[in-house]
Amino acid sequence: SKNTGSLALPVVFCFFLIIQTITFPALRCNCSTAECEKTGSQCETDGACMASTSFIDGREQHIRLCITRDNLVPPGQPFYCLSAKGLLNIHCCYTNYCNNIDLKVPSGELCQVSRGSWGPVELVAVIAGPLFLLCLLLLMGAFLYQYHQRAYSHRQRLEVEDPSCDTLYMTKDRTLQDLIYDLSTSGSGSGLPLFVQRTVARTIVLQEIIGKGRFGEVWRGRWRGGDVAVKIFSSREERSWFREAEIYQTIMLRHENILGFIAADNKDNGTWTQLWLVSDYHEHGSLFDYLNRYSVNIEGMIKLALSAASGLAHLHMEILGTQGKPGIAHRDLKSKNILVKKNCTCAIADLGLAVRHDSATDTIDIAPNQRVGTKRYMAPEVLDETINMRHFDSFKCADIYALGLVYWEITRRCNSGGIHEEYQLPYYDLVPSDPTIEEMRKLVCDQKLRPNIPNWWQSYEALRVMGKIMRECWYANGAARLTALRIKKSLSQLSIEEDLKV
Repeated sequence: SKNTGSLALPVVFCFFLIIQTITFPALRCNCSTAECEKTGSQCETDGACMASTSFIDGREQHIRLCITRDNLVPPGQPFYCLSAKGLLNIHCCYTNYCNNIDLKVPSGELCQVSRGSWGPVELVAVIAGPLFLLCLLLLMGAFLYQYHQRAYSHRQRLEVEDPSCDTLYMTKDRTLQDLIYDLSTSGSGSGLPLFVQRTVARTIVLQEIIGKGRFGEVWRGRWRGGDVAVKIFSSREERSWFREAEIYQTIMLRHENILGFIAADNKDNGTWTQLWLVSDYHEHGSLFDYLNRYSVNIEGMIKLALSAASGLAHLHMEILGTQGKPGIAHRDLKSKNILVKKNCTCAIADLGLAVRHDSATDTIDIAPNQRVGTKRYMAPEVLDETINMRHFDSFKCADIYALGLVYWEITRRCNSGGIHEEYQLPYYDLVPSDPTIEEMRKLVCDQKLRPNIPNWWQSYEALRVMGKIMRECWYANGAARLTALRIKKSLSQLSIEEDLKV
């Protein structure tokens, strides 16, 4: 029966153990341990006899002893019977006094080398090395996974297509001017649909490098017969690229005196990812380049100053409503970040450091990167770190200080009565070409120095007004400085008095 079959094995096993106990008496072995001295250097066991020879600290040591049956594990190759090559030689046997033999190990020198090469430190290194390598590989894998996930998520956003918009924006006869017109008149004011941005970016033909910076390069490109500027960020500047694209696409930001944003795209060529930001192209380049090449007359000076103030006023201004715009502060305003358009007016660019203000929650959205503004243009409160980072107006006041320095650069190049000065950066005569924050702090905060305003400017009404505006932009107390809107109104009034068509 089944029950009888299931009992057969245990019965046979028990019978076998009884027979073995009767048949095989206790095994006698030689023994060299201290416990065996009382029994005449002998011992009895139900397991095996063991003899071992080891080479430790330059001495050969011989040991003989008994191993009990329960220590003979695992069966067939017990741990107690394993030798260590070059260090320990063990012999197990199963007949009486079979361990009365002298085993040999290699010479002492070889044993010491072997032992030395596998000491505790070496063993830790052998074990920890592969583990460390494995952890490193896992960390690298996690980093690469996160990087590609970010790129993939942005790519997914770019791939959201609306077929109805496709025919509207991307018909073959549409030019760059048509797209820019659509951007200017569209209800949202936040730019082209993302899939259109991707299509535009991937059909641009790069022509030549027109600038380089800490972020990467700027190229002139061609798209459907029109010139565009392509700012190509290095892959390590992904946050700056994403931030700048995000700020440019703020609802209702588009303005004639803010650089016209066209598209953003991340182009993965299999080896690295290129981060593109496409904008309007202005052949005159930056205000810094323009002033280095040309002097300006009074009309040109007022046009540059008024348009810069108009752009900054729009940036700072909050527009309330469902299609409203948050207040934005630039935080890195300087002549190199202002472009000169074909009509010789300004367009504020490089919004990678900008901050936005949410009036509903009174919170400030600060860019998550470690870049700071340009030290030469930093306001006193930024240099001595007393700026109130929780108050949005503090950032606007810092922008006004920098605007005053830009006005000084413009006004110096104004040709009045046949007199104009060579182009110079603010504080050119007081600090090195690349000043430290500490050098600027001592100059601006401790000594309270500002760029020199020549006395002869008082001879011309336009230059006198510009000098007055500059002084009111440079107050040590940020709250006492003019606002961008007040500057815009003053310069508009000046253009009327000068009978200029600005």
